[in-house]
Amino acid sequence: MPELRRVLANGVELNVALCGSGPAVLLLHGFPHTWELWTDVMADLSGRYRVIAPDLRGFGASGRAASGYDAGTLAEDAAALLAALGVSSATVVGIDAGTAPAFLLALRHPGLVRRLVVMESLLGRLPGAEDFLAEGPPWWFGFHSAAPSLAETVLEGHEAAYVDWFLSAGTLGDGVRPALRDAFVRAYTGRQALSCAFSYYRALPKSAVQIEQAVATARLTVPTMALGARPVGAALERQLRPVTDDLTGHVIDDCGHIIPLHRPHALLALLHPFLAGEDAKAA
Repeated sequence: MPELRRVLANGVELNVALCGSGPAVLLLHGFPHTWELWTDVMADLSGRYRVIAPDLRGFGASGRAASGYDAGTLAEDAAALLAALGVSSATVVGIDAGTAPAFLLALRHPGLVRRLVVMESLLGRLPGAEDFLAEGPPWWFGFHSAAPSLAETVLEGHEAAYVDWFLSAGTLGDGVRPALRDAFVRAYTGRQALSCAFSYYRALPKSAVQIEQAVATARLTVPTMALGARPVGAALERQLRPVTDDLTGHVIDDCGHIIPLHRPHALLALLHPFLAGEDAKAA
């Protein structure tokens, strides 16, 4: 089992899972997940890497911050976490809500990020996702960011059914192991937990501006891998292609949105050679 530690980073106390030793790999989860999204991946990578998996601010067991759910602040949370742990550089892996912070971290701190892996998300309004967005963004984006507290009011008392829908849809109906399902439900039960999670969606317009400003003045220079499944597919890769110097893209077949839990072996089959490329350059 990973070690769980409380780490003060950028003014918020983060709950962080740590395991293994070697070059650092930072894992950033999405919604409705916690660090436990990475359970299978961590168990495998910990034989060769120091794996660091925080709950994002306001999510899971991390501090319920009143603000700071934009991608730029979440990126600085990650930078401060690495500094607090004495990590001078890391491969950074982000999925869903963790993708934009991982991307901005690599753009803003290229010396801190050795390699970048991003999955199943879009980067603000960058070109390339027009096909995916042809019928509008996913319905829950509007629901989560609607009039203040509407989503919390509707969902309070019904959190388990709501989380279950995302876990089923994100695994093409297969679902996740009961212990993980229960952990995710606990993490998103209660008005405060819901409010923090939805604050991420309410900050998406600010995050989109941050992304546009970042790519206007810098390119992504670190080796980057974009992974898609259903529903995002290759849209993220298409967004990254014009702004990235060294990009590899893959779409995992027969895989739902929650790649690390639905198809962990397929994910690891792509992660290992990508990380090994770093090892080969260092040799």
